[in-house]
Amino acid sequence: MAACFLFEALSGSHMLRFFNRLSKNRLPWVLLACSALALEAAALYFQYQLKLDPCVLCVYERTAVMGIVLSGLIAILAPELLIVRGLAILIWGGSAGWGLQLALKHTGIQLFPSPSNTCDFVASYPGWAKLDEWIPWMFQPTGFCDEIQWQFFGFTMPQTMIGVYAVYLLILLIVVLSQFVKKERSIFRN
Repeated sequence: MAACFLFEALSGSHMLRFFNRLSKNRLPWVLLACSALALEAAALYFQYQLKLDPCVLCVYERTAVMGIVLSGLIAILAPELLIVRGLAILIWGGSAGWGLQLALKHTGIQLFPSPSNTCDFVASYPGWAKLDEWIPWMFQPTGFCDEIQWQFFGFTMPQTMIGVYAVYLLILLIVVLSQFVKKERSIFRN
């Protein structure tokens, strides 16, 4: 059965219908939420095991990733309902777009340091969502944005997150486009 789904997904004319059907099932939304949770777990591993201090932009990027987790959890409730899928898609898009913007800014600060290209030291969450006070072990910044503490194949943490957010946005684009596909009618079915 999985091989049939894969074959159908790879045939270009049916790809959007395939993603439309996927978006109406819980499993892809569970995978979306789990992938973002894995990123959050990695961030906490870097912070508490590798002793890398998160900066303000780091904790904001964590917030954006939590938005992606939230979007998956919302869609899991009733993915077959367009209103629920639509809300999840909006949160997913807003979170991934904001995260990409933050990662680009963070990369700019690290690669092109200057007195005019800086970030705050203290988080400024809105009063209705003081995550740095409510969940300080996850959202309390303790580092500096211009400090490069980690690299993977020459890419810094925010550069890696640019790629992550870009992938989330690419998949989102396909899912959004798939929502506008009309149901295929067959002469052999009612």
